[in-house]
Amino acid sequence: MEVDSKVPPPSANADYMDEDPVHPSTEQQQQQPQEQSDDLFAVALLLDELKHEDVQYRLNAIKNLPVIAKALGPERTRNELLPFLQECIDDEDEVLVVLAEELSKLTGYLGGIEFAYHLLVPLENIAAVEEASVREKAVESLCQLVAVLVQNQVEQFFLPLLKRLSMGEWFTSRTSAAGLYAATYSKVPANVQTELRNTFAQLVRDDSPMVRRAAAKALGAFAGQLSTNDLLGGGLELLQELAQDSQDSVRLLAAEDLVAFGKLFTPDQNRDHLLPIFKALAEDKSWRVRYMVASEYVQIAQAFGQNIVREHFTEPFVNFLDDPEGEVRTAAAGRITGYAQLVDKNVAIERLLPCVRDLVGDENQHARAALAKEVSGLALVVGQVPTMEYLLPTFLQQLTDDFPDVRLNVISSLDDINKAIGIERLSQALLPAIHELSEDKQWRIRLAIIEYIPLLAKQFGAQFFEEKLLDLCMGWLRDKVFSIREAATTNLQRLTQVFGAGWAEEAIIPRVKKMASDDNYLHRMTVIFALTTMADALPANTVRDTVLPTVIELSSDPIPNIRFNVAKSLETMIPLLKQNQAMLELVSSMAKPTLEKLTTDKDGDVRFFAHRALEAAID
Repeated sequence: MEVDSKVPPPSANADYMDEDPVHPSTEQQQQQPQEQSDDLFAVALLLDELKHEDVQYRLNAIKNLPVIAKALGPERTRNELLPFLQECIDDEDEVLVVLAEELSKLTGYLGGIEFAYHLLVPLENIAAVEEASVREKAVESLCQLVAVLVQNQVEQFFLPLLKRLSMGEWFTSRTSAAGLYAATYSKVPANVQTELRNTFAQLVRDDSPMVRRAAAKALGAFAGQLSTNDLLGGGLELLQELAQDSQDSVRLLAAEDLVAFGKLFTPDQNRDHLLPIFKALAEDKSWRVRYMVASEYVQIAQAFGQNIVREHFTEPFVNFLDDPEGEVRTAAAGRITGYAQLVDKNVAIERLLPCVRDLVGDENQHARAALAKEVSGLALVVGQVPTMEYLLPTFLQQLTDDFPDVRLNVISSLDDINKAIGIERLSQALLPAIHELSEDKQWRIRLAIIEYIPLLAKQFGAQFFEEKLLDLCMGWLRDKVFSIREAATTNLQRLTQVFGAGWAEEAIIPRVKKMASDDNYLHRMTVIFALTTMADALPANTVRDTVLPTVIELSSDPIPNIRFNVAKSLETMIPLLKQNQAMLELVSSMAKPTLEKLTTDKDGDVRFFAHRALEAAID
């Protein structure tokens, strides 16, 4: 496909604006050919990029297909661009994914919806390639197209495409066909719908497991298009066949279909038709099938209705929590709160809490981590007394778990635990565990605890926090690991935001200021970091009377690293000082003189950072 970028002189070009009844000025006449020349050149460049050996160039060109189509016009887009794109089907998979997506965006550049069917040919070919991600994107675009086609276009152009894909020699085309039935079904008359149901059934019974998997994935959406009679007849039969398939990779997808069918059926129909399928899948010999049922358990239960759940769902769920496979236990543990909300409170206490007590010591660390996320929500379901008896010991044991994710999941859910048992009981149980974790030999564990301290502060209140945890927070400023000291300074800022600047002035600032005379230069440097970080949360008088004088005093420190960090601190605080009218004069009276002194420092790094900060003060 070629685009002619050679534009004749303005005098020879009389047809540029034939469609415009307004006669342009001489200047406009001179500009228009140049603009068109530029547009044609850009289009020619994009078309060249479509053939470029570098995949990034091709991707860029395909992402600009609407630009090319707009410049070419509807007729040339249909007759030249789309056939040209048809030749690009053998490209890299990542290119085809983008091409499949962009083709669906060209419907507005073909001359109207009546020409949208021209896009079907390239998309049909893309839908038959080997790479699954490419086929999925092509199916998505085809579904968008069939939604805008009128009925006669669907029958004339789309149904033959669907039939060709469904009967394709290679399994790839048949897998793509399965995803198109739901979007097509409502667009065709009743006699064609019967044919579509029969053809879809052939895909469910296909010799290739990959095709049956695709049909299983598509069955839920297809079932939503069927009438009640068709659903109870052929639709239910297809679900039963998939649930009994010889391949576990097919059977496990039937679990997802149960949700769709359960929402379409009445409670009695669910009990009569779907409950046997559910029980068979829940007891399947393949752990992958059981895992999928456990993963979808809450959604399946909600679809079936509360009465069926109370009678038939608790026993299988308890079995999942005690399944021989760790993956199944993990999936079930992650749904325990959701399921507890669907059953009576006494059932949750009598049947689920004993399972929680067993799971807390599970050999699978991922199962323990999944449970840790659920303990807090379960506490809100069962209430205070069962939480104290069953869940609080579990909670404390999880805080000392060897797997970091378990500890972090528990700490992140403190708010719900507090709502369930109250701050007094929570603090009595929690403080020893927090102190133990704060001294953990793994610095990442200490870091994680620091990140949750502001949350604890909100729960405990200022007075209790100051008595029980403030010493711990100040101790982190002296940690041997820089990341801990850095996080500790941020923690002080967040605590200031929680309790207010007044509390920080009394409880934190004096203790931080005292560290400025510490013998360890790392501790003195931490003072600079802490005060700089806290400055934007403090009032102007505190910055003037305490923060700046303490930082400036350290500009005379014998350690060069301290001095150039003073310069960096002032560079950070100067914009803050300039934003506040009450602190603006501090720039000239305190910050600039200090920086000017540091520009003459004997250390090159100190001079560098001082000059840089001074420029910020002058701007």
